[in-house]
Amino acid sequence: MKLFEHLGVSDQILKALQQMGFEEATPIQESTIPLLMEGKDVIGQAQTGTGKTAAFGIPMVEKLDTREKAVQGIVVAPTRELAVQVAEELNRIGQVKGIRALPIYGGQEISRQIRSLKGYPHIVVGTPGRLMDHMRRRTLDLSKIKMAVLDEADEMLNMGFIEDIETILSEVPDERQTLLFSATMPREIQNLAKKFMQDAEVIRIQAKEMTVDLTDQSYIEVLERKKFDILCNMLDIQSPELAIVFGRTKKRVDEVFEALQKRGYSAEALHGDLTQNKRDQVMRRFKHNQVDILVATDVAARGLDISGVTHVINFDIPQDPESYVHRVGRTGRAGKTGEAITFVTSREMDHLRLIEASIKKKIQRKMAPSLSDALVGQQRSAVESLLEIVEKEAYLPYQEAAREMLEEHDSTSLVAAALKMITKEPVTIPVSITEHAPLRSKRSQGSSWKSGKSSGGGYKGKSSGSGGGYKGKSSGSGGGYKGKSGGTGGYKGKSGGTGGYKGKSGGTGGYKGKSGGTGGYKGSSDRN
Repeated sequence: MKLFEHLGVSDQILKALQQMGFEEATPIQESTIPLLMEGKDVIGQAQTGTGKTAAFGIPMVEKLDTREKAVQGIVVAPTRELAVQVAEELNRIGQVKGIRALPIYGGQEISRQIRSLKGYPHIVVGTPGRLMDHMRRRTLDLSKIKMAVLDEADEMLNMGFIEDIETILSEVPDERQTLLFSATMPREIQNLAKKFMQDAEVIRIQAKEMTVDLTDQSYIEVLERKKFDILCNMLDIQSPELAIVFGRTKKRVDEVFEALQKRGYSAEALHGDLTQNKRDQVMRRFKHNQVDILVATDVAARGLDISGVTHVINFDIPQDPESYVHRVGRTGRAGKTGEAITFVTSREMDHLRLIEASIKKKIQRKMAPSLSDALVGQQRSAVESLLEIVEKEAYLPYQEAAREMLEEHDSTSLVAAALKMITKEPVTIPVSITEHAPLRSKRSQGSSWKSGKSSGGGYKGKSSGSGGGYKGKSSGSGGGYKGKSGGTGGYKGKSGGTGGYKGKSGGTGGYKGKSGGTGGYKGSSDRN
């Protein structure tokens, strides 16, 4: 790794980096900073935890003019939490030079943001929806933008923000630098880059590095109804300093959080139904180690950059390999080791194999810990606590009482009694967790994955049966994806039946189309 001073970074920025404790550049920083300093567009395939914020933040701060009263840099991020974290880091990088970054996101009072924008921040970091709100109100002027950054572009794609991103970039001057960072590179992201970037340099992390090398990845095959007891046994054995437990839905997160609290664990929940004030409170408590366990959905936890997370536990297996990469990326950061454990039911093993194939890494199987294992783990923690007190000589005020007790009892009995007092014995209070149906892989759902014909539809293939196809054509019912369908529902196609996406429908539900019926997208959901 190179020192930042060897990458052409100015003295002002070097001083700020030293105050932040940064000395050596990470691989993504070492590759990206020189290209950006030369004025080139860059596509970086990098997950969170690799130092990508500083990779684009250092050149951005270097290039902006403190004398110009205008927004000169814009960063588009998928979530409120990521927007706040990126802005905080940019402010630290720019503290010596005097560059200021402002986060703007939904859930915060817009009048407060308008007042802040009138103070001419040099950089705005925002979520797509709130950025467009300010553009419509003409409270955000993008005419002076010199550098635009799309952070975690694949996550914004998954959340349906691609059209918003295109709208935002179309308002930015053509003479600008554009940076795009993404953990994965689906075709839609590649098309976005072709449309809005000029001769972009591509920097890729090798596939073997897609999940962090310092993270020990394993899975435990479990019965659905046994998941929570096994989770508790694991927490008792390993006593994580900070752990994130991922659940598939908001209801699941709430149930696991409430059950953990019932059994005496220090936990908080994070999902999309929480108010912004509550989300901020939860994140503040977790960051400051006031709680040990954060139970979260994928959407709520995207982009979280919290140092010191020792364990990631997938209570529910992620729905796709990209989500797995993002979840696992919460630990094993900044040169520290971490552990990622995934609970898998027997009917989800095919889905696990798809994840392994995608990340090009074998995930090791572990046996489920028992209640007796948990007790041994808690006893070990008690011994470590006792030895730490001895090492720090924090026992001195109690020596006289100890001598008196030794006159009547033997030392082994007294030490054993002390260990019993400080050992947190496993709690088996009954709890209620709603069982979820297993997550089935695309192969096991009856569809042909990437090729072939199937009555249940195909992926990137053609289907003449019911259920439609993906990026293919379907003459049957169920519609198609980016194709045409004469049956029910279609995606970006036309349908005379039920529901459509960006098409017209005389039946139930549609997305950005017309519907005389019920339901649709952007309605209520138990996701995120």
